[in-house]
Amino acid sequence: MASSINSLEAIQKKIDAVKLFLSVSLSIANAHTVDFYTCDVWDQFMAVPPVEVLTEITLNGDHKRAPEHYLNHGSGTTKKITFGFCDDSKRLVDVAELLEAAYAHSLPGLGVCVGRTELLQSLRHTDNAQPLEEVPAAVVESDEFMNSKKSHEVQAMSEVVASLAQRCRVKQVIDVGSGKGYLCSFLSLQYGLQVYGIDSSSVNTHGAQERNRKLKKYSRAYQRHSKANRTPTVMPPSGQEDLEDIAPGEREGGDMVKTSGDAEKEEGKGRRDGEAQTNTTGLTDRNEEDAMTSLTSAILLEDNSLPELDQSDPASAPEDPFLSALCVGMVEPTSPRVPPSELSLEERERRKRENLERKARSWVNSGGMGSGMLYSPLTSYVTAETELKEIIGELEDAVMVGLHTCGDLAPSTLRMFVAKRELLSVCSVGCCYHLLSEEFDPTRQECPSSSVCGFPLSGYLREQSWFCGRNARMSACLALERVAKGQGIQMESLFYRAVLHVILRDHYSSFKSEKRVGNVYSKATSFVDYVWRALRRLELDESKLSDSVIQGYHDTYRPRMVEMEAFNMLKVTLAPCIEGLILLDRLCYLKEQEDVAFSTLVQLFDPLLSPRCYGVVGVKAPGMELSE
Repeated sequence: MASSINSLEAIQKKIDAVKLFLSVSLSIANAHTVDFYTCDVWDQFMAVPPVEVLTEITLNGDHKRAPEHYLNHGSGTTKKITFGFCDDSKRLVDVAELLEAAYAHSLPGLGVCVGRTELLQSLRHTDNAQPLEEVPAAVVESDEFMNSKKSHEVQAMSEVVASLAQRCRVKQVIDVGSGKGYLCSFLSLQYGLQVYGIDSSSVNTHGAQERNRKLKKYSRAYQRHSKANRTPTVMPPSGQEDLEDIAPGEREGGDMVKTSGDAEKEEGKGRRDGEAQTNTTGLTDRNEEDAMTSLTSAILLEDNSLPELDQSDPASAPEDPFLSALCVGMVEPTSPRVPPSELSLEERERRKRENLERKARSWVNSGGMGSGMLYSPLTSYVTAETELKEIIGELEDAVMVGLHTCGDLAPSTLRMFVAKRELLSVCSVGCCYHLLSEEFDPTRQECPSSSVCGFPLSGYLREQSWFCGRNARMSACLALERVAKGQGIQMESLFYRAVLHVILRDHYSSFKSEKRVGNVYSKATSFVDYVWRALRRLELDESKLSDSVIQGYHDTYRPRMVEMEAFNMLKVTLAPCIEGLILLDRLCYLKEQEDVAFSTLVQLFDPLLSPRCYGVVGVKAPGMELSE
């Protein structure tokens, strides 16, 4: 990582190159799909037929020219063309050149990112770094209690975070936007780190607190049980004192604990008064496998039974017909796990038992609570101004992390890292760019003048008052790699919404409404049914229309559906460039700080599994500089 490649000046030049490209092409990303026909979007921006666009995208040629190729492109020609757009008409005339420029101004094309392996090698091969240590025998099979996407993310990011902690010689990690605590659990179990998970949702932290409570209840008993494997006596007379913090209703016969089946009943249906234990044998009569199954069932059952909570849940985001019409998994990939319903009851029980026993064996062998491998889930809304010492009473020097922190939380994480002396390193992976507030938004709707906005973050872009626009940030959420693999866009729902907008324009005085159409497409049996449902949702007069009139609109615009498909594929193509500018802005912000000794962008994840795959890493530990 040569310093000239990753210096502040070099990053600023990369930002300039992306800005120049977006100054020409950003209008496509900011065009709203709902207005596609009412505003004649295709004719406004395109001078080529839609089939040509789709053909060029399908060919997926080697669009890998250097950004410098485009800086003076068009000079000496009769009609000047910049990035495929005619300078005079501002319309697209050369699709291939636009696709080449889009790749050249994405993060891979700019060559600004380092790989995860390269970063790990750099972190570990310094004079001050210590060898990365894992907790003995604490091998966590993350894919057994997470879906494949989350497992991939947690394993990849935790190794980087643990290396940062080792390099900075700290044992504390602060996970902002920790959700259900998947990353926290892995960091504490696998690497023995003390992790504080902060999330604004009490629902998220409640699940983590329940796991934490069960670990506290059972850990001492199983530590003693583990030691007893080496002695003739399994449980000494003082064993009951080790279980004194277990509520009376959670044990029977003095020293007995619940079996796996009872733990499942407690987690799934709640405790029933008078419910009999299915196994009344005391802990002294149990073998090691049963004991570990009981422990782990209580700890991890939530992870096996509850779906993953996605921070980018569309239900909490403003309506956008384009994103809502994407194929399942295009913005966020789905889990390829085999549905439990396809397995027999015996197979499900066998797999559950084996998984729980394996996890419990790792926990018992590693010492449980005695090794300090629990994390503390905390509920708090944090901003850059948050005083961490008021949330974490035992705050020490720490690494701050964020895995897919939504909207403004990602830049707030970087601001906290810069402002707090005790934060020596940061690893931040953002998401939900459409929820970012922009300081120079002309409408000022998303960023009131009294608040700190999420974009731009760097002084360099703020001096230029750069503004992307909400529709462009929505486009930045798309996953080009997944679309390239054939998971395209469900065009019919987008088409329905755009034609509905034409009907609202033609038959109703105002087609702007405070009410939302919502997801009526999934319930509609035809376009006619879709329109009737939408009118009822908008509380509009249905007597103005008839089935034949509605169907006529559908038949008129159906031949132009290919225009919408081609246009939205161009939006997907531009997505990495917009995301790249947002991330370069964050990297530039860190490089502007005098006390940040090292900062870089790193590709942490496989983009097919996790589209938001880039992390921003920074270190400000004094006296431990890395070459950039």
